[in-house]
Amino acid sequence: MSKTAEIQAKHQKHVLTPWMAQKGLASPVIVRGEGRHLIDADGQRYLDLASGLIAVNLGHGHPKVVEAMKAQAEALCYAAPGLFNEARAELAERLSAISPWKGEGCRTFFTTAGAEANDDVVRLTRAITGRTKVLSAYRSFHGSTGTSIMLTGEDRRWGGEPGPPGISRFFAPYPYRSPFYATTPREETDRAIEHLERVLMFEDPKRVAAIVIEPVVGSNGVITYPEDYLPALRKLTEKHGILLVLDEVMTGFGRTGAAFGAIRYGVVPDMITFAKGVTSAYVPLGGVMIRESLAQTFDARALPSGHTYSGHPMCVATGLATVRVYEEEGLFERGKQIETWLRESLARLDKHDIVGEVRGVGAFFAVEFVKDKKTREPLVPWHGDGPGVMKTLYAELRKRGVISFGKFNCCMVAPPLTVTPDEIEEGVAALDASIGVLASSL
Repeated sequence: MSKTAEIQAKHQKHVLTPWMAQKGLASPVIVRGEGRHLIDADGQRYLDLASGLIAVNLGHGHPKVVEAMKAQAEALCYAAPGLFNEARAELAERLSAISPWKGEGCRTFFTTAGAEANDDVVRLTRAITGRTKVLSAYRSFHGSTGTSIMLTGEDRRWGGEPGPPGISRFFAPYPYRSPFYATTPREETDRAIEHLERVLMFEDPKRVAAIVIEPVVGSNGVITYPEDYLPALRKLTEKHGILLVLDEVMTGFGRTGAAFGAIRYGVVPDMITFAKGVTSAYVPLGGVMIRESLAQTFDARALPSGHTYSGHPMCVATGLATVRVYEEEGLFERGKQIETWLRESLARLDKHDIVGEVRGVGAFFAVEFVKDKKTREPLVPWHGDGPGVMKTLYAELRKRGVISFGKFNCCMVAPPLTVTPDEIEEGVAALDASIGVLASSL
């Protein structure tokens, strides 16, 4: 038995892989990462076309971040969250400086993941407002822990039910498949806001603490809203005294072409949850950024949350080094340049009859597959993958030295922010050929 086969067999026997039926899994055994590439145990190189899980924004093994991790490990591996720590303070200061709250700033409560941050943000918004209800969108994913799985709108929520009470859902815009039968972006926004107003009427807006929403829908297809939707949503929340929370676990740290999606779309929320890109996923770190006017709530009363690993020294030191690299190398803004490269390259995929739409912003795109361009019938149902149709696409990509992932009938195209035009061409060429194989197999 080869070394690769031995590790695969051990993995199958002892490891449970997230969100998948376990029988027959045989993924590549990844042993190293270099820049935009992963290398498996057999020496095969793969272009990481999805930045891991939309997380490795710097690419793999950035030397400045790796050195900071080594230095922190030698100095201090752990200090309880009740003790002060220099890297913890400096990272929070940098987050305040790059936040959308110019002139006001923010304070950050650190967690170990985005799901944990979304759990905490529900508790924090309830504590600040004295209200109990929280609203989220149906086509969303906010994590899989106790409360975050109930914030989630899509089918991964079902396994977590029944969950904590007080969370209701609404439909957000989806221009390609408008739930409001809209025909223009403006109509989509107007009808979406009218729909949400109706939901609030039945939930009683005076009981709603917060609305939690992704600035761009993430793993459920990279859906970009009409440009006036988020500002209109902000206006609606202000009308009713409801806090607006942006889940920027995927969109944060340059993914949309700005430090945060809030900045790219010109909307000022009350809180931001983050994770993934804050350390380029090198170590687990997340958090809740709370604008200063609201953070002051906890000056005279206890913050109602805490974690053993809150502000873990290894993690915040890594995050601080990562944010410094983003700023030094101009990577927060580079997503706008990558956006032009991706739009140009991905446009040629429209020739395939099974490609319904290519959409995205910054370095965050997806391809949606259909059975018929005119009817827009999904290639696979939203709640399933039929007989594993999309697995063919990802297997073909791996044969061509490219790794990506997707949800239902959508495939992610979200390379690291350090990607080159040639690498984008390499990735899209592999995707083009793989789509051809998928189409011929149907």
